[in-house]
Amino acid sequence: MRRITFDLDVLRTFVTGVDMGSFAKAADRLGRSTSAVSAQLKKLEDQLGMPVLRREGRGMITTPAGESLLGYARRLLELNDEAATAVRGAELAGSVRLGIQQDFGEQMLTEVLGRFIRVHPQLRIEARVARNSELMELLGGGKLDLALAWDGGAPAPHTVKVGRLPMRWIGSADETRLSLSEHEPLPLVMMDAPCIMRSAATRALDSTGTPWRIAFTSPGLSGVWAAAVAGLGVTVRTEMGLPPSLRVLDDPRLPPLPEVGLLLHRAEAELNPPVQRLHDIVLEALTS
Repeated sequence: MRRITFDLDVLRTFVTGVDMGSFAKAADRLGRSTSAVSAQLKKLEDQLGMPVLRREGRGMITTPAGESLLGYARRLLELNDEAATAVRGAELAGSVRLGIQQDFGEQMLTEVLGRFIRVHPQLRIEARVARNSELMELLGGGKLDLALAWDGGAPAPHTVKVGRLPMRWIGSADETRLSLSEHEPLPLVMMDAPCIMRSAATRALDSTGTPWRIAFTSPGLSGVWAAAVAGLGVTVRTEMGLPPSLRVLDDPRLPPLPEVGLLLHRAEAELNPPVQRLHDIVLEALTS
């Protein structure tokens, strides 16, 4: 069998195009022309002897071979970038301060910190898992270098728009614990005000004339999850970090909810090398 040696630059183009849903956008992100991107993808398919993409409507989707290659490509690129960063950053020292919204604390923080510390073992990381309002206060007070938070609508400098996630009605996975009556106000399990998700839920219910009541409040997300699992009522979050003991509710009585933006805030326009690397790792973890 002919041995194939993949070009990592070509794999990066392939992964970026799939992640962004557009190879034209990938060309812009990578600083290349669309014709150069097309040539790279053709080179990849020539190496494999089979297509990795097929046209569907106006866009392109991965073939079975492309889907299989995608996972390996991500791993190869991650190892390459980790090695490059470790060599370049061997002399870095100091600390970085990261704030993460509670929805991402348990799931994403482990991955991000693990990847960062492998290449910068001598650096100290100060991580804070908190609500949006606290993160913005800490960032504004110069106590965080980076903050991953929901978009509350207020203008903020030095911010990357990561994406938008749909809000969902969420309740206990044990259907026997949650009983919603058409004749009683909808019981809500919510974070203490002010809360983006709480406001979105009450606005949606008010717009359809659906009666509701606050059945439980908590200053932290863990309390909201516990009350929802117990069947005290329904809550509104995204599916990010959703515990297995909870489920997205598909009930025609519950009104549709909007999307919420996710932002990565930087304390400064120009970041020092350790903070820049952590910034990049957070973005990679969210888009991979």
